[in-house]
Order: sequence, then structure tokens, then C-alpha cells
Amino acid sequence: MQAYAAPVLYPGNDDQAAFDHPGGCEDPRIVQIEDGTYILTYTAWNNKTPRLSIAVSKDLIHWNKYGPAFKDAWNGKFANIASKSASIVTQIKNGKQIAVKINGKYLMYWGEHFVNLATSEDLIHWQPMLNKLGGLLKLIQPRARYFDSQLTECGPPAVLTKKGIVLLYNGKNEKGNMGDTSYAVDSYCAGQVLFDRKSPTKVKARLDKPFLYPTEPYERTGQYTAGTVFIEGMVYFKNKWFLYYGCADSRVGVAVYNVH
Repeated sequence: MQAYAAPVLYPGNDDQAAFDHPGGCEDPRIVQIEDGTYILTYTAWNNKTPRLSIAVSKDLIHWNKYGPAFKDAWNGKFANIASKSASIVTQIKNGKQIAVKINGKYLMYWGEHFVNLATSEDLIHWQPMLNKLGGLLKLIQPRARYFDSQLTECGPPAVLTKKGIVLLYNGKNEKGNMGDTSYAVDSYCAGQVLFDRKSPTKVKARLDKPFLYPTEPYERTGQYTAGTVFIEGMVYFKNKWFLYYGCADSRVGVAVYNVH
């Protein structure tokens, strides 16, 4: 594998400089479409407002930035809100994980303090779903006395299955009796929620206990000693799922699930 001296996506002197300077281009998640094009969601961070943004590539090396995902939605109503952590819905087709349309549109779960659902025709311009009052529709939120009592931050691309849409997310544990005392205060653990295939805003099931949580020394020592398994990348390869996660903000780990 060739090593590159420079990053492939970074805050450059381009038309997106106002959004990603001087902070950076963070939290990348990638999906592929059937023609081989790659869609990257990332957080453009200008040290003021994080914005969920989109970039596109044919080779994973040369990227075209398209700017904030919600800049045109609802007449710009959500162009300047804090947004991050996107999980575009995918499916396994001919052994490959690709973005899939449901009810005629691409779907993207996103959010940090709650999970919203956005739709798109082209995977570049996204429209968040609204509640009856015109605010963002909150599909799931932090729960008192659970491992996700402080945050429900979307993880890797969601997967369409026979039973529904599986979204993996990162929960952060609150302090005191507001969190789950089985886990350290401020620890990050991984949860799952199942949405309905035909009605993707409807929750069918949600884990009350994390399926992955800090247990190993390298997951509890480093820059973030409260303990972290922060899931962000997932790859389907040779009938296995490889889940990549951050360990205490200092290392990268991988967990493997064998598909039976």
C-alpha cells in the first residue's frame, strides 16, 4: 500500500475555508454507491460551529467538497446550526456495502445530542425531517439512568436488514444517578437501535445495555481516561463485519463479527 505524505482531505485554500478553517475536517464516514463513487460525510469545524458536510470522490484520494449538507434545506433554516455525526443507510448487495434508497430517497441518520433523519435525492443535498412545530424531529434521545444518558451520537453507516434498519451509535454516560452506575462517568459505550424498514422514523427496538464498552486497559488509558469505545467505521468483508473504534482518544481498535 502506498503511503501519502499529505492528508487527502484537509482545510485548504478553497471555497469551503470559511467552514473548516482553522479547526479541520473531522469525523469522516464513507459510503459507496453502485457506480463506484464514494460519498464522505464529515464535520467542518471553524472553531465556532460544527457543520455536517459532504465530499465526493472516485478514488478515495481526490475529493470534491460540496459544503454543509443542510445549507439549502428548508430555505436555509438549519444552515448554521451545530450538526455532525452522519450515518447514511446502506445495504449489502453482491457482497458490497452500498448506499440504498428507501421509499425513493437516500436516508441519513445524524446527530449527537439526539438522532434526526434526513433525506436526499443525490447524497449531496440533504433535508432534515421536522416535527409538527417545525423543529428537528428527534427519533431517539439520551435516557436517564442508561449508558446513553448524556449523548446519542451516530456511528458508522446504518444497515438495511430483513428485520429493519440497524443504526449503531455512541452513548455517553452521565454523572451521578442520571447515568448507569455499571459504567464509568463520561464513558463512551456503543449501542444499537432498530428502525422500521418501511417507516424509517419508527423505532422497533433499542438496546438497554451497550454491546461494546470499555474493558481493556488501552480503552481506559490515554487522552480520555473515563473509557472510550467510540465506533465510527464499519466494513463488510468476506462474510464478516469489522467495526473500527477509537480507544480513549489515543488508539484505534477493531471488533469482528462473523456472519453465520
